[in-house]
Amino acid sequence: MRRLMLGAASAAIVLAAGCSMLGKQAFQEPVVRLQDVRINGVGLTGGNLDVKLSVYNPNGYRLDATRMTYSVIVGDDVRFAAGTVDSRFTVNQNDSSVVSIPVNFSYSGIGAAGRQLLNTGGVSYRVTGDVTVGTVIGNFTVPYSSTGRFNALSGASRQ
Repeated sequence: MRRLMLGAASAAIVLAAGCSMLGKQAFQEPVVRLQDVRINGVGLTGGNLDVKLSVYNPNGYRLDATRMTYSVIVGDDVRFAAGTVDSRFTVNQNDSSVVSIPVNFSYSGIGAAGRQLLNTGGVSYRVTGDVTVGTVIGNFTVPYSSTGRFNALSGASRQ
């Protein structure tokens, strides 16, 4: 009897590990891109922005995000903003949701991006980070990376 219980427990562990591995292979990473940037206020040393990130879910099931980290790099290699969003948001299957992120900045941190914006009317950006999502097949923390160009007149476009 003991041998039978041990065999059943071993089989259950192997089966659970196999299902977990299969679920991770079937999971497609969400696509995150910069959608919009709005100035909320400015002061003597800097200001604050409302940055909107569009999160697209290419999976056939809903994603319930519990945490998202982000780093926005502008121009060649200027770290414009970084942080963590701990508020929950949901992205339905094959759909997008917009996540608003409040960002504080200093003028010294945006010098190169500001020059590029003034000279060309836009600025290249890269958004990287990771998203922790709960799905019907388990919880995953997955990295994302997206590049594009933010144009002062037309908003962001993905490259």
